[in-house]
Order: sequence, then structure tokens, then C-alpha cells
Amino acid sequence: MKPSPEADKVYLAHMLECTGRIDEYVGGNEACFRASQLIQDAVVRNLQTLAESRQRLTDAIKASEPDVPWRAISGFRNILVHDYLAIDVDAVWLVVDQELPRLRVALQRMEKRSSVV
Repeated sequence: MKPSPEADKVYLAHMLECTGRIDEYVGGNEACFRASQLIQDAVVRNLQTLAESRQRLTDAIKASEPDVPWRAISGFRNILVHDYLAIDVDAVWLVVDQELPRLRVALQRMEKRSSVV
């Protein structure tokens, strides 16, 4: 799919879907997350695909939310994909617990703005 405002809508929806799945898997429960390799794997997979969609967003839509750490999201994706043996469960939980809620709010704002256009 070529970068475009229409493609942005698809990628934003996908990113929000990934955040929803992660919420469903962990339910805000760190102990559950840490106790289950299955949940950890599911969370990591959704973080990977979320970050992959981020890379396909247009610069214009990303510029609408300058406080989102877009480069850090890509950097984290690279670690998850290319350095998977060094994935730090503590870092993943921090992202899920601290960063994902803020990202979700920004994505919702972006989705709302893109549906108005």
C-alpha cells in the first residue's frame, strides 16, 4: 500500500487494534504478563506489528503528534525483530504499562482527525 491519507487510516486502525489486543492479553496485570511466556510472546508480536505499521505512516500524519516518540518506536521494533535473543521483559513491560496508554490516546486523536478529512 502506497503512503497516503487513506493508507494512514488503515495503519492507524491496525495500530489501535494491536494496543487493544495487548490490553486484552495483559489486562494491566504485570504478574500475569511475567508468568506466561505465551502472553509475553503475544505482546511482543503485537508490538512488532504495531511498530511495522508505524513505519508506513506518512510524515504528515506523524507530524500531527510530535510528542509521540516515533523514532523510539522504530528502534524498539528493530530490537524486537533483529535482536530477539536480547529482549528484556522488564523493558517490554515498561512499554506496555507506561508508553502504550499514551500512544493509544495519540493514535485515537490521529484517527479522529483523519476521519474528518
